[in-house]
Amino acid sequence: MDGLILTIFLLASFLGGVTSGLAGFAMGLVVSGVYLHFLTPLQTAALIVGYGFATQGYGVWALRHAVRWRSAAPFIVGGLIGVPAGTILLTYIDPANMRIGVGVLLIVYSVYSLARPAIKLTHEGVPAEVGVGFLNGLLAGMTGLVGIVVVIWCQLRNWPKDVQRAIFQPVLLATILTSTASLSIAGAVTTETAKLYLLGLPSMLTGTWVGLRLYGRLNDAVFRKIILILLLVSGVSLVVPFSMFR
Repeated sequence: MDGLILTIFLLASFLGGVTSGLAGFAMGLVVSGVYLHFLTPLQTAALIVGYGFATQGYGVWALRHAVRWRSAAPFIVGGLIGVPAGTILLTYIDPANMRIGVGVLLIVYSVYSLARPAIKLTHEGVPAEVGVGFLNGLLAGMTGLVGIVVVIWCQLRNWPKDVQRAIFQPVLLATILTSTASLSIAGAVTTETAKLYLLGLPSMLTGTWVGLRLYGRLNDAVFRKIILILLLVSGVSLVVPFSMFR
């Protein structure tokens, strides 16, 4: 990796960290569009999962006073089932069609929610939350996008931003740990990838620190808009994969 590529790699890692610290998710959206220009998809996936563990772990620690492990538990249990199920489903369905379908739904939801007042979902209960966790893990296993479903669920509940992150950050961390195990079994963790990970980790963590400082200045309305915009970008990235621009 020459000097210019290394600089771009470190800058992308920093910006990914800022996004994770600010919104609590979507770091992979920022870095994948850059990493895929000079790294293989498997290396990119392994780095995103590895950095996700670091940024989500940092985020959970920074918000530890507000984290609700008991409330997050049903989503985590559902995700532990959903991630391997999503990985298995990839062998039976067309990944391209699946990505486009999910992407269109995310785009429609995000655009509608940005144009309309917040929708408040009143139904709740452990079975529903386990189901949401399962769907969250299922989508993560099929697309690599961790946390999309549970983030939407928290948005629909119209909770304050601190309550939302206190729920979905632990869920994202657990989902990433499950994905890490899957990638390790698949042989994605190599010596070269580990070296890249260590190179970019300081930039990623610095960006996460900056993002968390910015997060503290947001009100609930601005946080909601940021989340919806990132969900919109997630949808677009599924309909028009970053790999098309390689």
